[in-house]
Amino acid sequence: MTLRDVQARIRELFGAKDGTRGVEGTFMWFLEEVGELSAALRDRSTDVGNLALEFADVLAWLATLANIAGVDLEDAMRQKYGAGCPKCKATPCACGTAKP
Repeated sequence: MTLRDVQARIRELFGAKDGTRGVEGTFMWFLEEVGELSAALRDRSTDVGNLALEFADVLAWLATLANIAGVDLEDAMRQKYGAGCPKCKATPCACGTAKP
């Protein structure tokens, strides 16, 4: 699936509910899923299958937020990272250890 496919699938599955919930409510659900992913990453006993599902949940809620906000994630990623690191433009990033 491309990012565009992910957004379309999430819109198809949950678009009506998501629109009613709005950005604020959806952002809270997104943060909850990020917290669950964080816990799964910290817990060394988490099996890879469950960890993968937590990543999928975070991506799904991010896609939901993007849908509500009218942002195409695929275009946004291409615009920000398509030419390399946003700061140094290199691939791989040559900025060192600091966040670009």
